[in-house]
Amino acid sequence: MTPLGNMVTDRLHDETVWIGSPHPFDLHEAYLDFRSPPSWVLSAAPGAARLLITADSRYRLWINGRFVARGPARSYPQAQSVDDIDVTAYLRPGRNVLAAQVYQPGYSHFAYVHRGAAGLLAQLEGDGQLLLATGSTWRARRNPSFDPNVPRISIYGSGVEERRLRREDDWTDPAYDDGEWDAARVVAPPGRAPWNTLQPRALPLLQEKDLLLPDPEMRLGPAPETSRDDAHRFLRQGWATARPVPIPRHDDGWYAPALHEGRCAYWLFDLGRDVTCQAWVEIEGAGGQETLSISYAEKKRDGDLVLSDPDTYCRVRMTDRFYLRPGDQVAEPFALRGARYLLLQLTGPIAPNFRLRPHIRASHYPLQITRPLDVDDPLLDEVIAMCERTVQACLQDGFIDCTWREAAQWVGDALPQSLSLWAMSGDLRPLRRVIEMAAQGAYDDGVLPGVLPGEVHAYVVVDYNFTWVELLSLYHELSGDEAFVRDLWPVLRKMLGRFHQDRRDDGLILSQTGRRLFLDWAPLSRREPNAVYNLRYLLALQTAAALARALGHTDDAQTWQARAERLQKAVRDAFWRDGRWNDDEQGNTYSQLSTALALLTETATPQEAPALQEAIIARSLDDDDVHVVSDEHTAGEMVLNSPFMHHYIFEALRAGGREDAVLGIIRRRWGRWAQAGEPTTWENWNVDFPDGSVCHAFSAHPRYHLAMILDEELQQDAVAEGARA
Repeated sequence: MTPLGNMVTDRLHDETVWIGSPHPFDLHEAYLDFRSPPSWVLSAAPGAARLLITADSRYRLWINGRFVARGPARSYPQAQSVDDIDVTAYLRPGRNVLAAQVYQPGYSHFAYVHRGAAGLLAQLEGDGQLLLATGSTWRARRNPSFDPNVPRISIYGSGVEERRLRREDDWTDPAYDDGEWDAARVVAPPGRAPWNTLQPRALPLLQEKDLLLPDPEMRLGPAPETSRDDAHRFLRQGWATARPVPIPRHDDGWYAPALHEGRCAYWLFDLGRDVTCQAWVEIEGAGGQETLSISYAEKKRDGDLVLSDPDTYCRVRMTDRFYLRPGDQVAEPFALRGARYLLLQLTGPIAPNFRLRPHIRASHYPLQITRPLDVDDPLLDEVIAMCERTVQACLQDGFIDCTWREAAQWVGDALPQSLSLWAMSGDLRPLRRVIEMAAQGAYDDGVLPGVLPGEVHAYVVVDYNFTWVELLSLYHELSGDEAFVRDLWPVLRKMLGRFHQDRRDDGLILSQTGRRLFLDWAPLSRREPNAVYNLRYLLALQTAAALARALGHTDDAQTWQARAERLQKAVRDAFWRDGRWNDDEQGNTYSQLSTALALLTETATPQEAPALQEAIIARSLDDDDVHVVSDEHTAGEMVLNSPFMHHYIFEALRAGGREDAVLGIIRRRWGRWAQAGEPTTWENWNVDFPDGSVCHAFSAHPRYHLAMILDEELQQDAVAEGARA
């Protein structure tokens, strides 16, 4: 299922084909260089020129030596995203050179799905005529400067970068002689597997710019005793033992350290908040024995920089390393990463005239805040700003989890992110893209993936299927786009039918073997049958039934409503006891989330609602966060749920007319971060665990809830859009 269809294929000429490395097995940690044919000459510069370009998995593009763009947007190979770029300003009469570098990790991760192929596809048209197309006359090679034997960052992303710049050359320069390169290999025509369909990029091209560098913290120290084979561990240990010193600085940001063999210099830059970025470094006068490492970190603890430990749960290592060549050069990574802190490590010995100048390049989605929110309350205004910074940081080619640890697009996270983005700008494109990609990645049995694009079976979070129903309904409500929703109806019907197979005789559903019920840091019981899991399914059934009624799918509406009513009774019989909504039948825990979902689904009666609302409110206003990142729990105490799940808590309280309580909770919990000077919203109330992140847009939903409570104009917009839908 692909609502955008195969529109790009219809625009391609017969000459345009996928090309790859001369060797078909150049797949593992392969950086492939491509150059247009030497015979490509333009008699005149076109008045208008557009380039269609995509690659599996990522590309960087130069035209006549000038950097143009990077892409494509994340996508499944079977529905490959294609960029459409205006390149008029880059072309000239005479010989032109288009150069592209393609990275192929050779394995799937949280932002990419591998199908055993690598390739580049490009077509240039000018003034209505075909000017250039990828084919066998292109030149290609595997870039010799990248080491293919590198560790992965983790399952979240691809490999780190180890480069020997002695093996690099100026291959993007128009004057470069590629005569010794091989001819590119034709991999496939358009429309052939694994790239069955080609879709136009659904989101705007990202914009990149260099940031003004702050003054760094600088240190010197001995090279650590650990092996240099592991760049990240080597940097991590070296930073811990180095001592602050001033390093001579020249005009315009150049630094000239004096380093003997066995010594290391460090520069730590604080960008003020998380950004998607990369450091790149100009170097002059290298002797050829120096190494430069670039690492990315997100937080400090007790004043000390927290550098990721690859032995922890997430196994993250965020360090790229360059072995310098003699003379002047630029050390520039291929990949964008993400961080608040950038750390550079230089290892000696260095040449007498050596100096370097660091730069930081950031990438961002071109977001315009067209719905500003100023409530004339200093604390809430700072909360609003904190949430907006977080949303902007975690908006790239779609919603991402966080900039640092995992630039992954989780289906569940998209709901609060979409609402926050809509409240800021009305931009529905990332919301639509999440819905579509989840449908494109559906398993054969109808279950949707948890990560987009993803083929990470260990992270099939099944309750995100229920979130997808809410996303689909939200998009219909805000856009009125019935055609899009109708195209996805078979996906919705098949997915809900699959979960209907999981029911017990009493109607409660159980988990699917090998798949996760739900994700939340809170220590609520996961025993089955589980209240949260069943209530999330109940909410999805109710939402789907309402959507079916709105679209005239009477039979589906009746089926889903009947299932919801039976499930509602079973949930109440199993989990409501002694005035509490227990998380399992044994009553091991009871949580804010199960209580909020009982309210949202009207499984709790109107008579019970006031006391349940008060219990939720009291727990959120209680500052005891001791147990929120452990498996421990105080018996008899309502479980405090994560910032993310407070979206459902706020929805339940607002539905019950308790906007005052929502404001109070935001003041207490998000206001605590704002008063502490935190620039972005955290992954959890406590992020002292090793890889806990301090920038997660799924925690920025107070921006939406504050707008719906305090912005009368936005409330009117919501009513109007809902009526139009």
